[in-house]
Amino acid sequence: MEKEKKMIGVYDYTIILTYLSTISGALGIIITMTGIGHPYGGTLFLMVSGLFDAFDGRVARTKKNRTDFEKNFGIQIDSLSDLICFGVLPVSIGVAQLRINGAFRDVIKGSMNTAKTWLVILLLSIAAFYILSALVRLAYFNATVAEREQQKKECGREYYTGLPVTAAALIFPLTLIIHYFTSADLTFFYFWMLLFVGILFIGNFKIPKPGLKLILLGTLIGVAEFAATVFILVTNL
Repeated sequence: MEKEKKMIGVYDYTIILTYLSTISGALGIIITMTGIGHPYGGTLFLMVSGLFDAFDGRVARTKKNRTDFEKNFGIQIDSLSDLICFGVLPVSIGVAQLRINGAFRDVIKGSMNTAKTWLVILLLSIAAFYILSALVRLAYFNATVAEREQQKKECGREYYTGLPVTAAALIFPLTLIIHYFTSADLTFFYFWMLLFVGILFIGNFKIPKPGLKLILLGTLIGVAEFAATVFILVTNL
């Protein structure tokens, strides 16, 4: 008879990167909401989460004797983690940028005209849409596991439907980096990117699952963005 566990869940090395990604995402959200807002601090944690997520599946598959429960738990916890890291955190970064921009302060003080007030409401609606799109995308991913496995057997390659939410770890840091190094204020543009990416999350189109070479390329791009973000933070200390 198997010994009863004292805690529910899985806690071996196969799941550690997912847990670290979740912790990173949670810390990023907290930092972006601290004080006046720290979008670039949150961006660092967004990219760290992206790095952990890029390799968590490969690490998990190194264990050959995983039970069905462990596999299913890994799938579910990965998507829940992704919702925090690549759904909520990018929105928190955008909201922090809005706070720095002064839009929220003006609304509270009542000094914004009606058009600008409605613009802020629109941007927040876009933020909510983005999180909902990420949620739908992740739920669809979990609901079609068997379908993708069958497709992999037939075609020899696995495809994603819609843009994977982890793409947020490269898209939004780049937007903020361009924002910093140009004279243009891209605060509102950031939210249009949230809208565009949110639509891509739930778009009905196929994307081949990236192989190791593409993952490494994305990692190198992420390292460059990470270095640029660190430079921005250090410069503004």
